[in-house]
Amino acid sequence: MDFEQYPDSHFRYLTRADVIVAARDVDIVAAVAEALMLHSAGQSVLPEEAYLGWTTPQGDPARLLAMPGALVQDGRPPVIGMKTINASIGNPGRGIPRSQGFTMLLDPETARPLALLEAAYISAMRTAAVTALAVRHLAVEEPRQLALLGCGALAQAHVALLLRTVPTLRRISLYDMAPDRAKSVARYIASLPGAADVETVLADGPREAVRDAELVVPVTTVTRGYIEPGWLRPGALVCHVSLDDLTEAAVLSAGTVIVDDWSLVRDDPRRLLGRMHRAGTLLGPDGTPREGVTARPGARRVDGTLGDVLAGRHPGRRDRDEIVISNPFGMSILDVAVADRIHARAEAAGLGVRLTL
Repeated sequence: MDFEQYPDSHFRYLTRADVIVAARDVDIVAAVAEALMLHSAGQSVLPEEAYLGWTTPQGDPARLLAMPGALVQDGRPPVIGMKTINASIGNPGRGIPRSQGFTMLLDPETARPLALLEAAYISAMRTAAVTALAVRHLAVEEPRQLALLGCGALAQAHVALLLRTVPTLRRISLYDMAPDRAKSVARYIASLPGAADVETVLADGPREAVRDAELVVPVTTVTRGYIEPGWLRPGALVCHVSLDDLTEAAVLSAGTVIVDDWSLVRDDPRRLLGRMHRAGTLLGPDGTPREGVTARPGARRVDGTLGDVLAGRHPGRRDRDEIVISNPFGMSILDVAVADRIHARAEAAGLGVRLTL
């Protein structure tokens, strides 16, 4: 083949600003719900993610994640792509977001790049959409107080979406180890439509923040649990976004534990639920321990997936007073699903630029 004569392929490049404009006409919650139900029905491909961690020259933990995925709904062309999201803990101190990267969509016929989109906005909004769906299907009726632990970009994405999707909210308690970040999110909340009837409180500590909240959303960078079961009010829903904020005791005492994908949790050696499975204190949805591991006394099983709850195959919350944990590990197919809809809107509106390989 004469590569010099081979015609260049075009693809659409969307900056963060382009993505935000295109996303205004996309129902991100609906896109995520559809992807979760397709996954629950076996109409997805979710390979293992690639992880690379390192320490920066300044001594900060940093990591790269590469996460491919595909949706293969019957009667429609597959949606195929990959998210790469990279982060350094030291970035907020530099005045830039902790995480950034790209989401790439592929042509299902040629496997060549179809679109390249800024990933951080999509990632934040699909994460918030999973929380919104968990609240819709797993929270008590008419939740009034939200606790946000960690006040970065994910916290902003959550309050922007939850104020629109949970109209009964009347109080938001904020906590961050850096008080200025909590104050910044409080100012952001005050600028949002629908915030006039919502009281925003800056908590002195995480326990105070979650004490009266029906909805608890940790969006931190911690690697060791600190939320004890006695901190949570009866009936609380913990949307365990950052995956390591709960203690093992909090998981074991919960009434219902829901994940987005058990295989991702099962195979992960770093986060709380994966560590518990390796230790024999957390069993799979079928009640079995990890191969070669003996279940320990008091071990509990994962109850099901959020996709199963959305599809009606799992009842979700069983009573008003039980503590429910939604532990969304984060699936690339959700980013790919949202990126596909944003790309379609960008194509129709002529957003972004056409580049050649």
